[in-house]
Amino acid sequence: MANPPACPGFKFAGILAGIKATQRPDLALLVAEADVPAAAVFTQNRVRAAPVELSEKRVASGLARAIIINSGNANACTGPRGVEDAQAMGHYAAKAIGCDEKRVLVASTGVIGQPLPIERIVEATPRLVAAARADGLEDFTRAIMTTDRFEKRALALVPLGPKTRARVVGVAKGAGMIAPNMATTLVFVTTDAAVSKSFLRKALQEEVEVFNQISVDGDTSTNDSLFLMASGAAKNKPIEGGDKGLAFRQALREVLADLGRQIVRDGEGATHVVTIEVLGAVSAADADRVARRIGASPLVKTAIFGADPNWGRILAAIGNAGVEIVPSKIDVAIGEIEICRGGMGVGGQAEHAAHEVMRRGEYIIRVHLHGGRGEGRHVTCDLTVDYVKLNADYRS
Repeated sequence: MANPPACPGFKFAGILAGIKATQRPDLALLVAEADVPAAAVFTQNRVRAAPVELSEKRVASGLARAIIINSGNANACTGPRGVEDAQAMGHYAAKAIGCDEKRVLVASTGVIGQPLPIERIVEATPRLVAAARADGLEDFTRAIMTTDRFEKRALALVPLGPKTRARVVGVAKGAGMIAPNMATTLVFVTTDAAVSKSFLRKALQEEVEVFNQISVDGDTSTNDSLFLMASGAAKNKPIEGGDKGLAFRQALREVLADLGRQIVRDGEGATHVVTIEVLGAVSAADADRVARRIGASPLVKTAIFGADPNWGRILAAIGNAGVEIVPSKIDVAIGEIEICRGGMGVGGQAEHAAHEVMRRGEYIIRVHLHGGRGEGRHVTCDLTVDYVKLNADYRS
């Protein structure tokens, strides 16, 4: 008996094509039954991989049929050949599917600067398309992974009627080169809800902000892409806004937030996940800047690794965020323990209690600036010895 479809209207596949030296699955496909509404957002790094440039042009139509993805090679900084290889990936996928190649999007992830072994991909593509199944999401997820320690999937439901629920299914890969700026890794989201092209694009562009509130190491990659496709298999009237639009956006937000936390939890070498909440800023934008600056500080991140409640590093990071503050008004708490009040330390007993909080796998650092009503948040992880080791010999 076949397993239920991961997301009605879509098929998924993941196979081994010989791109990775590890001999693990490295070629993936997401394909719809017909051309469907599609939207995407891409890295803001100005060094951009060939598949990013290609997919950005093609998704501008608001329609797509499939996405073909390889892992183990980023096809970035590869010159004219990289452009030709990205086009070839889309061309041969379209040929095997039987669709217009302009409706096939392309994504790659892996080592930068090395030519793509395109011959292996072309040879494996008919087998990839033949392997696509409605219940093939697990194979797909494994094939897009690089340094990931575990698979990342998320699901939320959209109420469309008394007995009707549409699915929003997200899959992501990423553990390093993660910084907020959409950008952040490769993400593939599908829904069986019928959604208009314009609303799908608007919802993604706005809800992606929740996904931008994460970081692992402060680096925005050359290949980061987030794709969203809607099959319409739920047979609802296409969502264009209103209550159904709010429900869809809520589900999309839940999926992106869930995937974001999973990525931080899988941060290369990470041992702690920390949510930084900033209150009392002049504006929400200022609060976000402060939260991001704390989360990006190597000194704060190493203190998190060592469970050291070094509130001075947090205040120094706040002072470097480029926003108006009054240092003598700043309060800092780690979990339920206040360690800094009015810009000064509370004392050794509080720091000892905060140290015990920081030994947990997850906790909150809460900062109050007492300067306004702006609030912001950011999710980050520690910077560990294992992170340095892994990235020191990533290409070896």
